[in-house]
Amino acid sequence: MFQPVSFFIGLRYSRSRQRSGFVSFITFFSIVGILLGVSALITVVSVMNGFEGELKKRILGIVPHVLVSENNQPMNHWRDLHTKLSTLEHVTHVTPIIETEALVLSNKTLRGVLLQGIEPNEERNNIVFNHMVAGQLSYLTNQKYSVILGQSLAQKLSVSMGDTIRVVVPEKTLFTPMGRIPVQRTFTISGIFNMRSQVDDWVIYIHRRDASKLLRYPADSISHLRLYLDDAFAADSLVEANQNDFSNYQFSTWRSTQGTLFSAVSMEKNMMWLMLSLIIAVAAFNIVSALVMVVIDKQGEIAILQTFGMDRSGIIKIFMAQGLINGVWGVMLGTIFGVILTLNLNNLITYFNINMFGSGFSQSLPINMQLSDIFMISFTALAMSFIATLYPAYRASLTQPAEVLRNE
Repeated sequence: MFQPVSFFIGLRYSRSRQRSGFVSFITFFSIVGILLGVSALITVVSVMNGFEGELKKRILGIVPHVLVSENNQPMNHWRDLHTKLSTLEHVTHVTPIIETEALVLSNKTLRGVLLQGIEPNEERNNIVFNHMVAGQLSYLTNQKYSVILGQSLAQKLSVSMGDTIRVVVPEKTLFTPMGRIPVQRTFTISGIFNMRSQVDDWVIYIHRRDASKLLRYPADSISHLRLYLDDAFAADSLVEANQNDFSNYQFSTWRSTQGTLFSAVSMEKNMMWLMLSLIIAVAAFNIVSALVMVVIDKQGEIAILQTFGMDRSGIIKIFMAQGLINGVWGVMLGTIFGVILTLNLNNLITYFNINMFGSGFSQSLPINMQLSDIFMISFTALAMSFIATLYPAYRASLTQPAEVLRNE
């Protein structure tokens, strides 16, 4: 803890107007540099948190958190297993699905997709239910051989509501007079969803009964049980904890298909942390230059303080206090400015009519400002400011009063 006299003298030095203009210039820009670095880091991290949250909501709202299968064979007696899985920790509910890879063909083109046969009545918690731009999931129940697909996929296939597409399952084949051909069926488009994510391009939904007939499954059979979790990132721990209790079944998590994407987002977020932290570090170490010049300028005063009985630790605390005061100003103003900028970022984008994502897309940024991030950024900036004061303060403590005052 600083002695009152050391803190008082350090405060006076930081507010002194008798310093050279160059020292004042460096001090001012070290404070401004910390301010800009802290505010930029708060804003960028908040936006990155928002994007990560949107990815988690939009992609993991469709991609199964955990899939349970039985040796890649149709599951005939799955209802007891359904009940047991529903009681596991983190599991909010369990739904039966039939999932396979397929091709969809229109009059214009064809695309590869992931086909999911679902029970619409059990998919009320599916995020697709709240992002329908045409039709409803319940239409799958009312109309046989109907399909729901993403708006992006519909545009690429040049189809709309009421049009028909052909669904082909290459892994299932039939013997015909023409030879062996893949199983296929014509479906009518009864719904279109828009998640504004990559899943709009490659996921389609049909009713489970239609998927069962298409794949020639026995009655009331499924391919997987889909587990919805309260936290998708708990999927791996859930599998590890329960794999032995369900040794006859295979578990797969969303990380097998989407893990690379989230790892890339996490790496990008860490790189932004690193780059903007370097800005703060450069600004903080400008304090070194300013303090070294102050030490040289105040040699006589340091010597006088030593002759009055101040020890080396007191001298060190004076210049540590002076440097930390500059750092505190930069961090405090940067935090305030960063919070205000983050809270009003979308308003500024709208006011200046900034087009960030191209026409046809919402220009608002997802923002998730967390107090823990603000605390960590502020603490890191203060720590850098503290480290920057150590060398100048130590150098000031080495002043020899006899040599400095010899010619006074």
